Amino acid sequence: MSRRLVKEFAAFRRIWDKREVRKMGKHLTKADRIKLEALLKAGHGKKEIADMLHVHRSTIYREIKRGVYTALNSDLTQEERYSPDIADDKYRENLKSKGGVLKIGNDIKLANYIEDKIVNKGYSPAAVLGELKAQGKEGEFSVTICVTTLYSYIDKGIFLQLTNKDLPVKANKKRDYKKVKRQQARAAAGTSIEKRPEEVDKREEFGHWEMDSVIGKRGVSKNTLLVLTERKTRDEIIFKLPDKTAEAVVDALDALERKWGGMFKQVFKSITVDNGSEFAYCEELERSILGEGKRTQLYYCHPYSSWERGTNEVTNKMVRRKVPKGTNFDGMTDAEVEAMENWINNYPRRIHGYHSAGELFEEELKKIG
Repeated sequence: MSRRLVKEFAAFRRIWDKREVRKMGKHLTKADRIKLEALLKAGHGKKEIADMLHVHRSTIYREIKRGVYTALNSDLTQEERYSPDIADDKYRENLKSKGGVLKIGNDIKLANYIEDKIVNKGYSPAAVLGELKAQGKEGEFSVTICVTTLYSYIDKGIFLQLTNKDLPVKANKKRDYKKVKRQQARAAAGTSIEKRPEEVDKREEFGHWEMDSVIGKRGVSKNTLLVLTERKTRDEIIFKLPDKTAEAVVDALDALERKWGGMFKQVFKSITVDNGSEFAYCEELERSILGEGKRTQLYYCHPYSSWERGTNEVTNKMVRRKVPKGTNFDGMTDAEVEAMENWINNYPRRIHGYHSAGELFEEELKKIG
């Protein structure tokens, strides 16, 4: 390594030691690009550089591609090198090249914010802008844009890191469910959903949940996910189960009762499930392990009527954004399951005026005291 490169890398290390580094999720600055150049010259790999700059390795690959140029060596051979100046110029030109036509070109800070939320946090364009308004943060930026305009910018390739591939899958056309007549007989051993109180149906009262299983790769994944969704707030609880059995579901609910203790009956007043075999142990699911009597009331949907657990169905789509169909759950850690649960509960929901389910859930808990 040449003496000049050693000095450059030493200078970078001094900056690093002073903690003049970016926070995870933000975009590369001009200073970051200079550091990137020094690290590349020092022979560091792209994954190692990504870790040192606190970004995903794909960001480093895109950044290098943006700033690459062909250099002529003294022996007349050519090689590709990275230029922080070229990369930074392209970054700014991409947003400002159309001048007044693009409002967002006048606010690089807003562009960075949007890219971070969608690329790194998994937000939809509507969720990004809706959360800004709900939290009163629009004033932190010099311009405002609407959802339609944001989609247009993404389609036109205005952003450097954000493309249509980063957007959540567009919702399919609403399914035309054929509702089962209320008088139809039901095969489950528990209480029919027909007897569920009206206030539960209308989501007027807190503490009523829907429960479902999300399965992994068929024939490979033995582990499954048990998901519970509170009907009023849409708050989500996710368990990783060893298998899709009734015993495993009972164990999960027992663990949940131990966690909540005396508050369990107030927070989990009822749970609506389908007729899957994993929910067959109605008596064991309803009975309390901490005292006499029931801990909750189970209601069973009609066969082939997933629309009766509509909250579950919608939230399961969010689960699938993190673990697509065909994912093997056996290798998932508890930390990964918890991170997915937190992401869902912190996600700004249009139905809540772009406040999160977690916010509303905490408000309901405060009412209980």
